[in-house]
Amino acid sequence: MKLAAIRTHALALPEVTEEPHFDFSSFRVRGKIFATVPPDEEHLHVFLKEGSRIAALEQCCAFAEDLHWGKKVLGLRVSLPEANAAAVKKLLELAWQEKAPKTLAAQWRGNRLQS
Repeated sequence: MKLAAIRTHALALPEVTEEPHFDFSSFRVRGKIFATVPPDEEHLHVFLKEGSRIAALEQCCAFAEDLHWGKKVLGLRVSLPEANAAAVKKLLELAWQEKAPKTLAAQWRGNRLQS
């Protein structure tokens, strides 16, 4: 999957901005980071809650692994060259929903159901 497609999809989610985060690029909703892109631009770090991370890893194990920060696991590290585009888009949406304010996420889900 290409970074340009990830950027387009992430920025299409409500209230998302792309901002630098040290030497990474980050996608944020109301200032909260839900995904980052390391300088190599070959990976995507998607920040998910524990239950979501475990379920997603089972479905995406061919191109994703746990994202470690010290002894903690914060989400998934996705290898973009091997990644399935539809799965990565779903991961981004899930991470966005977990970081977005509850009312914004509920409104977004409602709009998707009506479409």
